[in-house]
Amino acid sequence: MSVKFLVKRNTYYDSVTLMIITKEIRKIEGVNEGLVAMATDLNKELARNLNLINRELEGLTPNDFFIAVNLDEDAIFEEVKERVEELLNKKKMDTEDYNPPTLDSAIKYMPDANLVLISLPGEYAAAEAKKALLNDRHVMLFSDNVSIEDEVELKKLAKTRGLLMMGPDCGTAIINNVALAFANVLKKGPVGIVGASGTGIQEVTVVLDRLGVGVSQVIGTGGRDLKAEVGGIMMIEGIRALQQDPDTEVIVLISKPPIPEVAEKVLCVLQEGNKQSVVCFVGGSPQMVEKYGAVPGLTLEDTAYKAASLVKGEPIIRDITDFTINNADEIVEAEVKKFKKGQKYLRALYTGGTLCDEALNILSSSVGGVYSNIPLDPELKLKDVRASYKHTALDLGEDEFTRGRPHPMIDPFVRQERLVKEAEDGEVAVILMDFVLGYGVHPDPAGEMIQYIKKAREIAEKEGRYLCFVGSVCGTEADPQNRAEQEAKLRKEGVILMPSNAQAVRFVSEIISRLE
Repeated sequence: MSVKFLVKRNTYYDSVTLMIITKEIRKIEGVNEGLVAMATDLNKELARNLNLINRELEGLTPNDFFIAVNLDEDAIFEEVKERVEELLNKKKMDTEDYNPPTLDSAIKYMPDANLVLISLPGEYAAAEAKKALLNDRHVMLFSDNVSIEDEVELKKLAKTRGLLMMGPDCGTAIINNVALAFANVLKKGPVGIVGASGTGIQEVTVVLDRLGVGVSQVIGTGGRDLKAEVGGIMMIEGIRALQQDPDTEVIVLISKPPIPEVAEKVLCVLQEGNKQSVVCFVGGSPQMVEKYGAVPGLTLEDTAYKAASLVKGEPIIRDITDFTINNADEIVEAEVKKFKKGQKYLRALYTGGTLCDEALNILSSSVGGVYSNIPLDPELKLKDVRASYKHTALDLGEDEFTRGRPHPMIDPFVRQERLVKEAEDGEVAVILMDFVLGYGVHPDPAGEMIQYIKKAREIAEKEGRYLCFVGSVCGTEADPQNRAEQEAKLRKEGVILMPSNAQAVRFVSEIISRLE
């Protein structure tokens, strides 16, 4: 075995592209380990951990590109270089003919564009966002690792200039029917949404789509907007924009529960308008929402149903807190009979952070404490995220899982590995997963997991155990992956699919409760 290197100085490629290429070269026969990356401190640390480092790599800067591979034979390196070049050229052909190298040149190239989407390392992102705002452009800031002080400064600047400052860490938006970052293909319609949650927005909008209701505008704020330090600046500006929008009839707010002072400030602004509204503060107080004249959404699915009722002029006669399919109880009974004695735990492997958070809220009232990397109770925080404990629900999109890797909605490698590991635990009974579709995510989320579902099942069967796989698909028929096709693949492999994340979690909790 040997380690081979290729370095190109002052040559930049997108980090997500390089992460995906790294995954591809690892599939080449004779490649034991590999890394294709920009020479950032994080990537050099990753190279050290993989024993793919030399003196030249140590001296590179973040502007330099490198390939490092551990090979069975030196001759394989030619195949690796050819494959990397092929994938880089394919990426180049798939993009627009002209990619402006700077924000200034982009503005000159497209002077009529009124929105800038920024995805840069956090240390550089705030400066570019400020430059865009000073050029009177709305901003969607996809980047994370931006300081909260910079976020407050940017949002205050945007407010004074009458602009949207979506982010940092804003993953989903749909402006004038154009999907940005992680978003689904949706009908145009009368529901306007402001959300501090990417997959929370996606879940609400795809349920609305199934109910025949479209969206007018979807404004992301970034996950920290409703924290005390930021004070809901952009959620409030988003509400005001939707209140003035003639195409918006019903306003929906989505977030984790803000602190009471911020929640009341946001709800006061919502109440000032004359449009009906539904508010989903996941796990928050419905009474506070009702106090300000809005309709509380108890889950993401329930929020969508209530917004659809308001659009259609129908009375809201009930909360959607049960199953919308008729035979759920029968399926639960059939599944419970299949387990071996001692199987009793749930392992939830989520790519969507808010979907995981919703699961934790539902499970906490049914099966009790659930351990997590994003727990509701600090005492239930996993000591080591590499090892699950009792009932565990993981947000695999958090930094501890994505450092040096693409988000699991783009590359499911982290979840694939974790699924096999969970199958080796003799006390595990149920595996719960989400499958998020739309722009920006993997072209075949279901297909990428199927061989690992098979492998996990085989591991259990060798020990006389049964594993129950439960999931939900967050997507529409018009998405590039096609919801019906994704569901068909999963059902063929025996995955039990429910109409929403909330119903999938309830289904799992019914199984676990009966096992206990």
